[in-house]
Amino acid sequence: MGYDLNDTNELIKEANKSILFTTVRPNIVMERGEGMYLRDTEGKSYIDFIGGWAVTALGHCPRVLKEALINQGNTLINASPSFYNRPMIEFAKLLTDKSCFDRVFFANSGSEANEGAIKLARKYGAKFFNGAYEIITNINSFHGRTLAAMSATGKAAWDKLYEPKVPGFKHVPINDLEAIKTSITSNTCAVMLEPIQGEGGVYELSKDYVKAVSEICKKHGILLIFDEVQTGLGRTGSLFAYEYYEIEPDIMTLAKGIGGGYPLSALLVKEEFNIFEPGDQGGSYSAQPLGMAVGKAVVSEIINQNLSYNAKVQGEYIVEKLNEIKDKYELTNIRGRGLLIAFDLPEDKGSEVAAGCLSEGLLLNSPRPNIIRIMPPLIVTQKDTDDMISILCKVLDRVLL
Repeated sequence: MGYDLNDTNELIKEANKSILFTTVRPNIVMERGEGMYLRDTEGKSYIDFIGGWAVTALGHCPRVLKEALINQGNTLINASPSFYNRPMIEFAKLLTDKSCFDRVFFANSGSEANEGAIKLARKYGAKFFNGAYEIITNINSFHGRTLAAMSATGKAAWDKLYEPKVPGFKHVPINDLEAIKTSITSNTCAVMLEPIQGEGGVYELSKDYVKAVSEICKKHGILLIFDEVQTGLGRTGSLFAYEYYEIEPDIMTLAKGIGGGYPLSALLVKEEFNIFEPGDQGGSYSAQPLGMAVGKAVVSEIINQNLSYNAKVQGEYIVEKLNEIKDKYELTNIRGRGLLIAFDLPEDKGSEVAAGCLSEGLLLNSPRPNIIRIMPPLIVTQKDTDDMISILCKVLDRVLL
């Protein structure tokens, strides 16, 4: 191929020539992964407190995922979406048995699942509410990168990107009930919420707010959509975040941790919203057997190993350790639930902290200039957190003191 596969510099040069530029990446090529650790082509190890952006729920290369790929790969990989297959039926049953929902549509990414939710809400508005099509979302929310999902997203940096956007979305401040009330019109078909804004900086919806929004939706007959792409499947200390709020959404979307690293997502709905007609929704890879077998294996492991509880316990431990160092480094607003945690730095040095941690073998994320976000695999232990804090303090000493 014209380059030495064993030479990292040559690999980077080739990547810079052939990979479409969409983001700034460090000059590192990841090669192997196991449990909480990644290893690059130079043999350096990194303890992963990003978890593939909350994707690698079971850590890297978990046994159950590998076995599901091998066993299903030896049986049936793809039968087309025109037919039922056994893993599809088994996985759909698992998700409906463990949630308040009755029906599932499977897709490949969180954006696709959210697109499906948007389509379903607009179908509902067209069918039952005289063509109502508007959906209310929160400012600083993140719902995906397809055009409609970007339009639903309340990210200011995207306001002028790829104009004209898909119309019909209103963005209101988080936890502002009056803003919801005043935004509802005869054109409103749904309210779409992230229980915790992940990409927005880990900002949580209050329980009172969510309960009130749920009641408002019921009163007006409009749909409540929970985007649990990041919060679902144990991440926040319960299997689904909606359980914490003691409400039942009409629609929920899942992705990220659902496949443990395999591209997979799901749109779940109550039976009364099972209103798609043939041709309304689909996808070439929807519910293909290989992905279904992986999803069932990953979600079963999260349930069987009670990793939701581990996320709760380990998240509390991470917060405890951050509180122990907060005064020294002037860290503030330590927040989050389960294993979706963030804190504010005293200066806009998030990128410097993240880069410093990378150089020391720790993966952390800075979603905003003064914010550090922590979202490790659900298998994280206290020892992993102790190692993370040790490296973090070393970097904070260098960057902040």
